[in-house]
Amino acid sequence: MPAGPGNDWYSVVEHIPTAAAPSATTVAPESVEQARSPVRSPGRTALIAATIGTTIEWYDFYLYSTASALVLGPLFFPQRSPAAATLASFATYAAGFVARPIGGAVIGHFGDRVGRKSMLVLTLLVMGMATVLVGVLPTYAQAGIWAPILLVLLRVAQGVGIGGEWGGGVLMATEHAPAHRRAFFSSFPAAGFPLGLAASTAMFSLVVLLPEDDLLTWGWRLPFLLSAVLVAVGIAVRLGVAETPEFLRARRAGGLVRVPIAEVVRQRRTDVLKGAAAALGLAMVVSIFSVYLIAYASTAPVPRAQVLHGLVAGALAEAVMLPVFGRLADRLGCAPVILFGYAVCAVVVIPAVHWTTSGSGWLAAFAFVLAMGVGHAAVYGGIAAHLVAMFPARHRYSALAVTYQLGATIASFGPLLAAALGGARHTATPGVVILLVSLALAAAAVAATRRRGPEA
Repeated sequence: MPAGPGNDWYSVVEHIPTAAAPSATTVAPESVEQARSPVRSPGRTALIAATIGTTIEWYDFYLYSTASALVLGPLFFPQRSPAAATLASFATYAAGFVARPIGGAVIGHFGDRVGRKSMLVLTLLVMGMATVLVGVLPTYAQAGIWAPILLVLLRVAQGVGIGGEWGGGVLMATEHAPAHRRAFFSSFPAAGFPLGLAASTAMFSLVVLLPEDDLLTWGWRLPFLLSAVLVAVGIAVRLGVAETPEFLRARRAGGLVRVPIAEVVRQRRTDVLKGAAAALGLAMVVSIFSVYLIAYASTAPVPRAQVLHGLVAGALAEAVMLPVFGRLADRLGCAPVILFGYAVCAVVVIPAVHWTTSGSGWLAAFAFVLAMGVGHAAVYGGIAAHLVAMFPARHRYSALAVTYQLGATIASFGPLLAAALGGARHTATPGVVILLVSLALAAAAVAATRRRGPEA
C-alpha cells in the first residue's frame, strides 16, 4: 500500500513495519530494535491493555460457566428435577454464545469503521455491567419467572460483549506486531482466557467452601460483584492505548469498507467456514473440559473444590505455555502447532473422564494440565495468527469476530447436547464423542487452509 502524502511522519511515530507497507524508510533502526524486543511501546502498551482487558472479560464470561455447573440450576430453575435444572442452566450458558456472533458482527463493523480501541472499551463496559447485575439478581424464590428471564437477558449481554472482544484484543496485539512475530504477540491477549478462567474458577473454589446455605443465599454473588472493580481498572488501562497502525494506514489510504461484514460474506465465504471449523475445535475443548466435565464430576462422590483446583492448575499452565506455543507457531508455522494441540486434546479426553472422578486431586490436575496447558495452549497459541493471515485489514475485525464466534457458538451447545444424550445415565461418552468429532472437523479445516500474507 503506498504511503501517500503526509504518511512519512506516521511511519516514524508508529515505527512498526508490516507486510503491507515495506519500504526503506519504514524498516528503520527502531523497527530492528523492536524485532529483538517485541514488547516496546506502543506495542508494549497495546499488549498490556489487550491482555488485562481480555483477562477481565473472560473472568466475567466464565464466572457464569462455573456457576451454571454448580449453583445456578437450583437457584433459578428450582421447579425442575436436578437433571432438568442442569439442562436449563446449560441452555442459558449457551444463550451467551448465541449472542456472540451478533456482538461480533455489530462491534466488528464499528471496529473496522471507527477503530479497534473504542470498541474494546465498549465491550469491556458491556461485559462488566452485565456481570455485576447478575450478582444482584433476585432468585426464582424471590422473583419467580422473572429471575430466569433476567438471567438469560444478562447472559445475552455478556455474549454481545465477548463477541466483539476476541477479535479486537487479537487485532490490538497483532496489528502492532512485526509480521514475523504475530503468533507470539497474539499469545499475550490469548493468555487472558486462561487467566480469566483461572481467576473465576479460583473464586468459586473459595466460595463453595462456605456452608451450603450461605453459598446459595449470598456467597455465589461475591465473584460477580468483584467484577465492578476489575472492569474499572481494565477501562482505565485501555483508554491509554494507541490505535493500531494497520487500521490507521487503511483509514488514511481510504481503504475502509462501508459494510465490512457484507464484503466478508461475499468474498471470503470459504475462509469463514474454515475459520469457524478451526474455532469449533478450540472452543469445544473449553466447553467439554471446563463446563461439561466439571458438572459430570460434581455428580460423583468427589469434593467439588478438588476438581475446580485441577481446572485452575490447567488454566495457569496454559497461561505460561501460550507464549511458548506462539513462538513455535512463528517459527514452524501455525498449522502444525494447532494440529498438535488438537491431537493432544483428543488423546487426553478419554482418561480425563476417569481422572476427574477418581477422587485424586493430582489426577484431576494432571488431566486439566494436559488438556488446557498443552493441548488447548498449542491451538490457542497459533489460531489467532492463523485467522489474521486469512483476512485483510479493511474487514479483519468483522471477519475474525464472526468467524471465531460462529465456531464458539456451535461449541457452546456441546455440554447441553452431551447432557441431553446422556439422560439419566451417569455416562460421559456423549461428551467424549462430541469433542472427538469436533476436533476431527477442525483439524481438517486447518490442514486445508492455504497460508496467505496478511493483506491477501
